[in-house]
Amino acid sequence: MDTLTFVGTATTVLRLGTFTLLTDPNFLHRGQRAYLGKGLWSRRLTEPAMQPSDLPELDAVVLSHLHGDHFDRVARAKLDRTQPVLTTPEAAETLADWGFNADGLSPWDSRTIAHGTETLTLTALPAVHARGLLARLLPPVMGTLLEHSQDGVVRRRVYLSGDTLTGDHLDEIARRHPGIDVAVVHLGGTRVLFHTVTMDAEQGVDFLRRIRPVQAIPVHYDDYKVFRSPLSEFQQAAVATGFGGLLRPVRRGETVTLDRPGNGSTT
Repeated sequence: MDTLTFVGTATTVLRLGTFTLLTDPNFLHRGQRAYLGKGLWSRRLTEPAMQPSDLPELDAVVLSHLHGDHFDRVARAKLDRTQPVLTTPEAAETLADWGFNADGLSPWDSRTIAHGTETLTLTALPAVHARGLLARLLPPVMGTLLEHSQDGVVRRRVYLSGDTLTGDHLDEIARRHPGIDVAVVHLGGTRVLFHTVTMDAEQGVDFLRRIRPVQAIPVHYDDYKVFRSPLSEFQQAAVATGFGGLLRPVRRGETVTLDRPGNGSTT
């Protein structure tokens, strides 16, 4: 059974067939500061559902970008450095300096992990964290497509949005990779230096309109003070525009199956 366990922020444990992945590891406790670079920081408002010692054995870590709310000092100190970390080239360079087995992917680059006749292909997708001058202050970010195959047949496609804004790059993703089963959508309407740098409710609905996933699991929406657009706003906007049936909200510590609604369960 394919499942997603929500740890908090954009941190999830994904199980696709026999593969297990960790995304954007953020294990800071409530009240601690996440450092975002260039003198920027934000205090965590929530408690993560896991710590590194609670994690299962992993095949890889998928890191959308190197920000303190996506890869923090706890992850740096306590994660296994031998397991592969797939991320942007810029983040991979820093992680390699820290002793991690990091692999940098440019947009559309792919890597494949195999377990016998079962494969998991990870493809880096374009993302836009900010536009204009602010883009120079924030680290490059990527989305990721996960394609799980058995005997050469793709059985599930999962799209991790990363901290992206909407735009034409999403149309290109939809053109190249139609038929997304599950989109894990980074929301929150994060505000940095008076600019929105992650999708708010309106942009989240535009993401759904462009990508057209079968299901959408919202994450990254209430963990830090810089998140200004609550999940409830996204849910209301999705319902108002006819996308409400796509949403699969998940609480921290909860595990949901990635089957189509009605075929799965929550634990």
